[in-house]
Amino acid sequence: MTTRILPAAGDPDAARAIVALLSQLPDAEPAAPVPDSTTLLDTLFRLAADSLDELPEVVLVHERIGPVPALELIREVALRFPAVGVVLISSDAGPALFSAAMDSGARGLIGLPLAYEELAARVQAAAQWSAGVRRHLGRGPEAPAGPGGRVVTVTGAKGGVGATFTAVQFALAAAAAGRRTALVDLDLQAGDVGSYLDVQFRRSIADLAGIQDISPRVLQDAVYEDRTGLALLLAPAEGERGEEVDERAARHVIGALRARYELVVIDCGSQVTGANATAVELADLAVMVTTPDVVAVRAAKRTVRMWERLQVRKAEDTTMVVNRWSRHTEIQPSLIEKITKTRPTRTPVPAAFKELQAVVDAGRVQDLDNRSTVKQALWTLAGELGLLAAPDAPAGSPAPAPGSGSGSGSALALRAAGPVARLRRGREG
Repeated sequence: MTTRILPAAGDPDAARAIVALLSQLPDAEPAAPVPDSTTLLDTLFRLAADSLDELPEVVLVHERIGPVPALELIREVALRFPAVGVVLISSDAGPALFSAAMDSGARGLIGLPLAYEELAARVQAAAQWSAGVRRHLGRGPEAPAGPGGRVVTVTGAKGGVGATFTAVQFALAAAAAGRRTALVDLDLQAGDVGSYLDVQFRRSIADLAGIQDISPRVLQDAVYEDRTGLALLLAPAEGERGEEVDERAARHVIGALRARYELVVIDCGSQVTGANATAVELADLAVMVTTPDVVAVRAAKRTVRMWERLQVRKAEDTTMVVNRWSRHTEIQPSLIEKITKTRPTRTPVPAAFKELQAVVDAGRVQDLDNRSTVKQALWTLAGELGLLAAPDAPAGSPAPAPGSGSGSGSALALRAAGPVARLRRGREG
C-alpha cells in the first residue's frame, strides 16, 4: 500500500530535510513540499475537487509554517479534509504541545531534529488511520479489509493435516496474482515454513517480540524477501524462544504487517496459544484445515468450540477446508459442516500425496508442478476465498472438484456405516 505524503514547511532547509528522509520510507510517495498554509489549503482543495481519492493520506505540518499558525492550520485541515491524517513537526515535543496538537486534530507529533524511526512510525500510524476513515466513508470499494491489508490465518485441526502446506500455497497463489504478500509462521515451536521453502534466515518473529513500536525499517530487517516474491517472517529456530511472542507482540506484529502488505497469510499450526489465538481474532478470514477422518474432525470441533469459549471467533465465522478428500471417503464435507458448524468451501483438496512427496522431501514446494491436482485445488481455493488480485482463478486451475460440498447445502450422499456412525454418536459430546 503506497502512502502519499504532502509536507508543508516554510523553511527551505527544513523542507529538503523532510523530503530526503521521506524518500527513504518504504512504500512512501512524498509530494513536492508546499511553502505556506495558503498553498497547502489550495492544493488540498484542488485535489479534492478532482476526487476525494486524490487527497494524500498524510500531511506533515512544520512548526514554522505561515501565515496561519501550525495548530490553527491543523485544525482547518482536520475539519475540511477529515480523511487526511495530519502530523505536526516541532522542536517542542513536550506533553503540553502534544495535547494541544491532538485537540486540534493532529494524528501525531514528531520532534526535531528528525529521526527516521520516529518519522516512519508516525507516518505509518497516520496512514493507517486515514485508510480506516476512507473505508468507513465508502471511498475506494477495492480497498483491502482492515486498517491496511487483509489478514488470513490457516490453522490445523491437528498436527499433520496439511495446514502449513495450505498456507504456503495460498501465499504463493496470491504472490503469483500480483499481490504483495507476507507469509508468517506462527507455529512458534514447530514451524516448518522455512523448511518447505528451503529458507534459512537468522531473524524470526521472536526478534520483534520486545519492540513496542515496530517501524518499517525494523520490520524489513526481520522479514526475508524470498525469490518467490513472498515476504517471510519465520518462526524461531529455537522453539523455546516462541514463549517470547505473546498476545501483545502478536498484535503489534500483525498490525505492522497489515500496514505494509496487501495480504498477510499466517500459519497458526495446530496448538492454541495466546499469540495464534490473537491472530485468529484479528483475522479477516480464519481458515481451518482438516482431513476427512474421525480423529481430525473431532479435533476440529474441539478447537472451534475452544475458540468460542475464549471468545476468539464463532464457528460460523470459521472457514473449513477439507484436505485429502476422495469420493470414496466415508466422511464427506457436508457431514463435517454439520458437526463443526463452520462455513464449508466449495473446493475440497484431493488425496494425492505422491504428487507432493518429491518437492516436500526436497523442501521446495514452490516448485510443485502446475499439473498437480493438489496445487490446482489449493489455488482454486485461494480464488474462491478472495485471496487473488483478479476474480478469475489462476491459469491452469480447474473448476471446483465435482461433487464437492458447498455452503448452499448441496451435500454429497453419506454412507451411514463405519466412521460416519462414530462421528454422529459423538456429535453431542
